[in-house]
Amino acid sequence: MADFDRGVKASLVAAMIYLAIAMVLSAIYQNGPWSMPDFILGTGLTPLFLLRELADPSFVFPLLFQYMIRGLIFGAVFAALYSLLPGGASAKKGVMLSAFLWIVGAVWLIYVTPGWPDDGAVTLVVVGLTVSLSSISLALVSIVSALVFGALTGFLWDRFRGKELREERKGRSVLRVSFILGVVYWALLAVGCLVSVVIGGEIPPLASVPWWGDILSMLVVFLGLPGWILTRAAWKKTKADKSGFKWGVVGGVMMVLTGIMLFPGVLAIIGAVLSRRKAATEPRAVAIAQ
Repeated sequence: MADFDRGVKASLVAAMIYLAIAMVLSAIYQNGPWSMPDFILGTGLTPLFLLRELADPSFVFPLLFQYMIRGLIFGAVFAALYSLLPGGASAKKGVMLSAFLWIVGAVWLIYVTPGWPDDGAVTLVVVGLTVSLSSISLALVSIVSALVFGALTGFLWDRFRGKELREERKGRSVLRVSFILGVVYWALLAVGCLVSVVIGGEIPPLASVPWWGDILSMLVVFLGLPGWILTRAAWKKTKADKSGFKWGVVGGVMMVLTGIMLFPGVLAIIGAVLSRRKAATEPRAVAIAQ
C-alpha cells in the first residue's frame, strides 16, 4: 500500500522550500546590479517577482496555493510509484520520477502544439513540474529545475516517519492516482468545453491551430470520460484482489488517445499491467532516516 501521507508531506514541504528560495533569488536579481536572463528564473516562477510583490498577500497567497496543489499531486504520484522507481536512495527515486514526468510533459506539449517550434514559446505545468520547449537553454533549465524538485522531495521522504503498510495487489495505488487525475483533467477541460458550447455555441480552441484544439476537445469529452471510468473499475477490481488488467489498459489507452489526458492514461496502463501480479507484502516503514 502506498504511503500517500508521507509522500504528500514530503512534496508539500519541498514545494514550499523551492518556492521560497526561488522568490528570494528572483527578487534579488530583479532588483540588484546583476543582469540575469529571464529564463534562469522562469522555470518555476510565473510571473517573476519584485521585492514589493513579496509583501503583497494578494500576490503571494494565490501562488502559494498553486504550489501546494502541485506539491500535493507530485507527492501522491511519488508515493504510488515509489516501489517501482529505480534507484536505491529516495532522492534518486525522486530524480527518476521528475525526469519521467518531464519527458511525458514534453511529449504532451509536442502533441498538443502541432505548430511547434515555429510558434515560439511552449510551456506547460505538469504534475508539479514546469516543462518548457521554447529554446534549448530554457529546456535545459527546466529539466534541472524538475530534477532538483524531485531530489528534494525524495530527500524529505526519508525525513518523515512512515506508517505500517499492509498487503495489496500490485498496481492498485497507481490505478487509484490515475483515475483521480483523470477526473481532474476531464473536469477542468471537458466541463469548461461543454459550458462554452452551451453558452457560446462553439468549442474554444486549445492549441495554436484551432481545428487541432477542437479535435482534442472532442476527444477529451467523448473518450476521456469512459477512460477514467474504466480505470476506476480496474481499481475497484484490485481492491477485491483481482486483476484490473483489461479495464485498466482499455481506459488508459482511451485517455492517452485524447492527448490532453496523456499522463493519467500512462499511469493507468502501468497500474493495469502491474495488477496482473499477486499481492506482495511490502516492508514495514522504518523510523526517520538519520
